Amino acid sequence: MRPGERGPACGWIARHQEGRSPGTPSGRSYDPGAADDMGGAVSETAAQLVTALRRARRDATAEVTVLADRPDGTVVRCGHVVAKAHPPDTDPAELAVRLGVAAHPRCAEILLPPVDGMGALPDGRQVTLWPYGEPVAPDAPDAAPWVEAGRLLARLHAVPVAELPGPLPAMRGPVKAARAIARLRAAALPDSVATRAVLRAWAGLPGWARGVDRTGRMDHVERTGRMDDVDHTDRMDRVGRPDHRDRGDRVDPGEGNGAGVGGEDTRLCHGDLHLGQLIRHRATDWRLIDIDDLGLGDPAWDLARPAAWYAAGLLAAEDWERFLGAYRAAGGSAAGERDPWPRLDVPARALTVQTAALALAKAAAAGRALDEAEEAMVEASVRIAHFMEAAG
Repeated sequence: MRPGERGPACGWIARHQEGRSPGTPSGRSYDPGAADDMGGAVSETAAQLVTALRRARRDATAEVTVLADRPDGTVVRCGHVVAKAHPPDTDPAELAVRLGVAAHPRCAEILLPPVDGMGALPDGRQVTLWPYGEPVAPDAPDAAPWVEAGRLLARLHAVPVAELPGPLPAMRGPVKAARAIARLRAAALPDSVATRAVLRAWAGLPGWARGVDRTGRMDHVERTGRMDDVDHTDRMDRVGRPDHRDRGDRVDPGEGNGAGVGGEDTRLCHGDLHLGQLIRHRATDWRLIDIDDLGLGDPAWDLARPAAWYAAGLLAAEDWERFLGAYRAAGGSAAGERDPWPRLDVPARALTVQTAALALAKAAAAGRALDEAEEAMVEASVRIAHFMEAAG
């Protein structure tokens, strides 16, 4: 499939979401003895979260729906309120700042505001409460809100950081990419062209895109491999070329710790943009959700996943142009005036490699073959590695 060509894989973008946000469409009524989506019993964290939410609602028998139940995030819904248990390694101070940003008037009509402050479960997991909203329909990719996503990102990137609560942590996108590579390495897969290419493409990224701070230190999960807290060709040519470092590998020494900063522009970033991160707060109002990765960084990272999908042929050309056009029209700073790829090249490569690494690890764990879309991302990583080798 050529980039921009519609086909069976296009719906994958809407279907393959994180499953951990307040708008997650799948769910079922809570039953302590029921099996979760992964085939096991509902976790102790989910049971604790259900109890806490019922207590907050002052109704011990209120119907509660488990929307997601994974080691890196558990989400339950009761009526119009959703409770989320954040990952076990969540820093409470950083989460408090992120929560304050989501509630700040400067982010009104951009980020979904929380219902209340933070709490904690008996197991120590941090908990936040949110309004429930209607998610993007996974079975209607043609109705995906790409224009709204572009506008929201542009407005988020324009928020004056100095007026927000602080100190703002770094955007966590590069750290999550590093953890995907750690997961692939921990899977200890047999040697293959795909695995070698993914790791080669990863090694060719600049340090900031691999979660390395300006002192040269790497996120400990990528460095050690420990997973304690984890559960058209021309466009691909640009994403695969390692020759934009003069434009896309700059670290601003005056901002953050460098872990999420790669370009000249350091802004408030979402850090994990995909269609599962948008919900309708009201009948017509879309909002960005999931603040776990929110922070200071290169805003190009927020455009990188759609860019990677487009380059790999999973996002139609008209959808990419609608998204990019809406971002630019709303004053977005990370797409350039004409050619977006000098800014997007490094982040798009990083998101391509991250997606491919997770695909290989998850498929191996489930004992299944890659699906069509996963194969497309792995093939894109192979092309990136080949371009790097050709460039010397």
